[in-house]
Amino acid sequence: MSELDRPVWASLQHQLHWGVGDGRARRFKADINRFAATPDEGADNLCALAALVQPGDDAVFLAQVPPIVVPPGLIAVKEALGVQMVATQALAPGEDLQVLGDADAAEMLALATLTEPGPFLPRTHTMGRFIGIRIDGRLAAMAGERMRFPGYVEVSGVCTHPDFRGRGLARRLSAAVTADIQRRGEQAFLHAWTANTAAIALYESLGFVTRAMVNIAVLKRRPS
Repeated sequence: MSELDRPVWASLQHQLHWGVGDGRARRFKADINRFAATPDEGADNLCALAALVQPGDDAVFLAQVPPIVVPPGLIAVKEALGVQMVATQALAPGEDLQVLGDADAAEMLALATLTEPGPFLPRTHTMGRFIGIRIDGRLAAMAGERMRFPGYVEVSGVCTHPDFRGRGLARRLSAAVTADIQRRGEQAFLHAWTANTAAIALYESLGFVTRAMVNIAVLKRRPS
């Protein structure tokens, strides 16, 4: 089985400082991201995962190729399918793009909250290199890196403010992030909801191909 089949688990195993838990189940720290994972669906692992989601916690996201089993004590508030895509052609580096960092964190969070590219929290931007495009001083669009493990880095957080859509900004940024990953000798991959046909078409135009369907579930503690 490829680590791409369980990218959340692979990322949390290789970047231990981002998460909490143990060898049975891990989740990202609450201000970094909302993904959680187990190495398999063994009963002990599922119980450990449930213990990482306490009453009052935000829901956690699971994303993996194998079917998802909801742990006892948790409920799925959303279940859907996504696609996992990998880059198959070399892309050129971008120009006139701004590297984003801590000074831009509030604007990044506001843009992601407005456009909902996926879970994005106050410190999600620390998971990798993020770049953006400013227009008239406003952060118009951004994209960056999220999950990573040896040989692979995920393109994520791709979003454009509604005021600036239709200008090809997402394409420029997605290509630039992918090119930077490739420059380091790593494989770029990404995820998209199957219903997001516009995003899938964009990534296909950049040379990404679908590797697998991904099961996604949003879980929270069952009400007592």
